[in-house]
Parts: sequence; C-alpha cells; structure tokens
Amino acid sequence: MHPAMQARIDGNIALHIRATAATAEFYAMIGKEAPASKVRFQVVTKGSNAYHVIERSTGKVKGFRFSWKAAINLAQELESRADGAKVDIEGRVK
Repeated sequence: MHPAMQARIDGNIALHIRATAATAEFYAMIGKEAPASKVRFQVVTKGSNAYHVIERSTGKVKGFRFSWKAAINLAQELESRADGAKVDIEGRVK
C-alpha cells in the first residue's frame, strides 16, 4: 500500500479511537452509561438454506453458512473479533 494511503488510514483509526474515548469520558462525567455500539455484522437470508453474513458499514459479504444458527455464530464471532477479543473456532473467548 502507498505510504500516504497507509498514513491516512492510521490517522483515521487514531481519530476514531480518540472520539470513542472522549465520548466515554463525557458520559462518565455526567454519570450516565455510554450508548451501546451498533451491530457491525448482519445475517441475511439468500435462499431456502443459505445465509450471508454482511458487514453493515461496507455492505460486503464476510461469510456464508447453510444454517441460520451457524450464520449467527459466525456473525457473533466476527463481532467479538472486531471488538478485539480473541476467539477460537468453537467460539470460546481466550
């Protein structure tokens, strides 16, 4: 990746982290809980027994499964990984 592009991505990540921290700090100052974060991954039916797991911010398919339960498990695993938790294949948090 071009260095200027990587620098811009890193800058956006840093700004997002600062905004999240500032929001949490503000809510702590007024004595209220911070709002819950939005769901990042959504399960969409794509046939009689086919389900896509879609990242809501980009609209890209991140995986697919052939049972609803497996698709939900995949979405939850992707969600926990996005939050920074390390999850093994069985869905256990390390």
